[in-house]
Amino acid sequence: QTRSAGVDFITSQGLAQSSVTLTNAKGMYSSTLAEYTMMACSYFAKDLPRLLRQKSAKNWEKYNVLELRGATMGIIGYGDIGRACAILAKAYGMKVVALRRKPKLSMFDPYCDQVYGNEDISKLMEESDYVVVAAPLTEATKGLVSRDVLSHAKKDAVIINVGRGPIIDEAALIDALQSGSLKGAGLDVTAIEPLPADSPLWELDNVLLSPHSMDNTATFELESTEFFVNENLPRFVRGMDLLNPVDKSAGY
Repeated sequence: QTRSAGVDFITSQGLAQSSVTLTNAKGMYSSTLAEYTMMACSYFAKDLPRLLRQKSAKNWEKYNVLELRGATMGIIGYGDIGRACAILAKAYGMKVVALRRKPKLSMFDPYCDQVYGNEDISKLMEESDYVVVAAPLTEATKGLVSRDVLSHAKKDAVIINVGRGPIIDEAALIDALQSGSLKGAGLDVTAIEPLPADSPLWELDNVLLSPHSMDNTATFELESTEFFVNENLPRFVRGMDLLNPVDKSAGY
């Protein structure tokens, strides 16, 4: 069992073909990543960088802000983390559209207004004001948010990545941010970690960066370990079905 939700760092053809049962810590990190997602939305909607600049300059100047209420959140990867984001987005009065490999699984989800299959990713981009990437990294999702997909985004859209960096074509994302075709990005993950010092992402004012730490709560390691010790280990010893089984071929 992994202590993370993602298993991309251990998946292999050998593991996929083996009889080993693989489980993960799905659900241990969803709440804090959903909170970060809403913070990133507000960061751009309320223009927090401007607030900080004005405070530093002792400048009392009013300006218009955006509401999240009525905006659309598109979620790429509607698993446990994606659904946790949807729950909070709904509390803010947002519309939620989701993308997942098997859309029928969320057809009647009360937190999802519309669910698309992967082939409709461009449609999701066209409809969304905030695009949240919460998919696992697999061979199928690597580069899923390509340059062509990004070209379908709204001009003032914000991209938020709480999944894995390589899911997004980072060079294309940087181009879109530099040209202004995207409003901004909130990135807790990047294609290469740690992010190289020469990456343009460091210099872009319209990028909120965090070092893959928005799930790094004071108790996350303890909680994921307790889940293994108190739940799956006893189930394994007793020959019971394990919680959070991973499809080793699919990678999640």
